[in-house]
Amino acid sequence: MADIGKYNTLSVVAVTEKGAYLSAGELGEVLLPNRFIPENCKVNDKLTVFIYVDSAERIIATTEKPFGQVDEFVSLKVKQLNKMGAFLDWGLPKDLLVPFNQQHTPMEEGKYYLVRIFLDTTTDRIAASSKLDKYIDIWPADYQKWDKVKLMIGGKTDLGFKAIINDKHWGLLYDNEIFQPLRVGKIIDGFIKNIREDGRIDLSLSRSGEGKVNDFADKLLAHIAENDGFSPLHDKSSPELIQRILGVSKKTFKATVGNLLKKDKITIEKSGLRLK
Repeated sequence: MADIGKYNTLSVVAVTEKGAYLSAGELGEVLLPNRFIPENCKVNDKLTVFIYVDSAERIIATTEKPFGQVDEFVSLKVKQLNKMGAFLDWGLPKDLLVPFNQQHTPMEEGKYYLVRIFLDTTTDRIAASSKLDKYIDIWPADYQKWDKVKLMIGGKTDLGFKAIINDKHWGLLYDNEIFQPLRVGKIIDGFIKNIREDGRIDLSLSRSGEGKVNDFADKLLAHIAENDGFSPLHDKSSPELIQRILGVSKKTFKATVGNLLKKDKITIEKSGLRLK
């Protein structure tokens, strides 16, 4: 069965003057307009398309790629406001509606908001909500310390940034452990630092100790390689410069350099590091 608001791989059942008709199970035959049909398209070809309800209230297919699909969190910009709510730019001709009753705080035109895209199963209309807590898992998280996870930055707090873990749980990144610029909606790898007795989760953008050094080693080697095999960073470089260029503390930088020296991957020169 094909799903509205998601990508589907469907078979072509007819090619007409209007476009190609695709077999979409219970949704029937869905039109892919001419402008989206690939060259030499024919019956029985399989096409990957996104299905949504257009401005004329028709279920339609497109090869255009929206910025997010149903059941995903995504950061989107408000294009306009009207009596129905806020309309977000999500990469398709028909903007994405956030009704007033789905806004955590009143939205403002021109600003970005983290939302969850959902399907109204009564109307088959795709909409979005900034009331994120109802989409976060209420059950205790089953993570182990230093598990690697996917994070989506959710917003600034007094202590740092809250982030959505694996699209399921809230966690917190502390300001004094962040060494790179973050913005709402950014997707980044992180690690479970601690699960507190109250179930709240502390996060880190790098593992501690040996794990942190190993995680950063590949990034440092890539940095040197991208600069023609030489980096001007060295043990006298300021912590601020290292943080700005590499996004890590000077302590992690020095430990990683020592580790790579032992592995004979780099050499230290007076003015920097050279790849072997």
